[in-house]
Amino acid sequence: MKKKKNNLRKINFSIELLIVFFIALLSVSGIHVGLIVLATQKGWNDTLQILIPILYWGLIALGLTIYTGMRVHKAYAKPIEIMAKATSKVANGDFSVFIPPQNTTDKIDYIDTMFSDFNKMVEELGSIETLKTDFFSNVSHEIKTPLSVIQNNAELLKSDTITEGQRTQCIENILHATKRLSGLITNMLKLNKLEKQVIKPKPEPYDLCIQLCDCALQFENQWEKKDIEFIADMEDRAMIKADAELLEIVWTNLLSNALKFTPSGGTITITQTSDEEKVTVSVMDTGFGMDSQTQKRIFDKFYQGDTSHSTEGNGLGLALVLRILELSEGTITVKSELGKGTNFTVTLPISMNDEGAVN
Repeated sequence: MKKKKNNLRKINFSIELLIVFFIALLSVSGIHVGLIVLATQKGWNDTLQILIPILYWGLIALGLTIYTGMRVHKAYAKPIEIMAKATSKVANGDFSVFIPPQNTTDKIDYIDTMFSDFNKMVEELGSIETLKTDFFSNVSHEIKTPLSVIQNNAELLKSDTITEGQRTQCIENILHATKRLSGLITNMLKLNKLEKQVIKPKPEPYDLCIQLCDCALQFENQWEKKDIEFIADMEDRAMIKADAELLEIVWTNLLSNALKFTPSGGTITITQTSDEEKVTVSVMDTGFGMDSQTQKRIFDKFYQGDTSHSTEGNGLGLALVLRILELSEGTITVKSELGKGTNFTVTLPISMNDEGAVN
């Protein structure tokens, strides 16, 4: 990209215009000398000898002025006018604006570069506007659903005709909805802080294997309840330098997703390996799996590929995971096939920088 910019024409007209002016003035100066010689030879009176050069130079000045004005208009005034109209449209919320280049590829100058950068900026603004609209739409939906559950069950509780069992169920529904609402708000705040880098990784040495075991044991009751076989294939010890508190969110979300989408009698396998530079952790399940389209959007905020489990989450877990790993200098990949399960693979450096990754 830098090489391309170095080859740009620095100004729309400079040497070319100077050459034109030089040749024109040189030519007309010669003609002026010729007129003086002609006037002397022909014996023109003094009035003609004064008026003809004035008229001659007036026409020359008019021609050069018109030519210069046309060049200035084409090189600067017209592009500025185009840019002004385009910025006015953007200011009024129209992000479909596109300014075509003024020159061919081999004659690109800084005006064309400015137009190109403007087009990119407008495209990014349009994407941000779309994301903002989608974000508010998704947040509204996610908040509205549990609030509706709370409202409906609270109205049922006011009735004197419901049984004790129905009353208990209503209370459980309200508690579940409030927990979901609380989880949504907590995740939104965490993600917002991570994206704005209010929360920054604080790397410290610790044993990753112990952390993975502790996170897995949090779900022991759930996998036993669903009769899921849990397999752990890890080293005895794996010391890394990272933010343990942030990475705990990563492992908890990946294990929670695996349990959520693995049917009764399935298998969840957590694998950990390491070398001198990095550590790799895989969380694999034998669940429902995902198609290629879902895999492309799985890390988007509020996206939930399997809507049958939408009441069990809010679509922010994997967005949190991705952002934490970006800040921790790590990566995550997903391999999945419908009906055959999913495998998330996380790679982390053995020792991350104290400042953390900045994106």
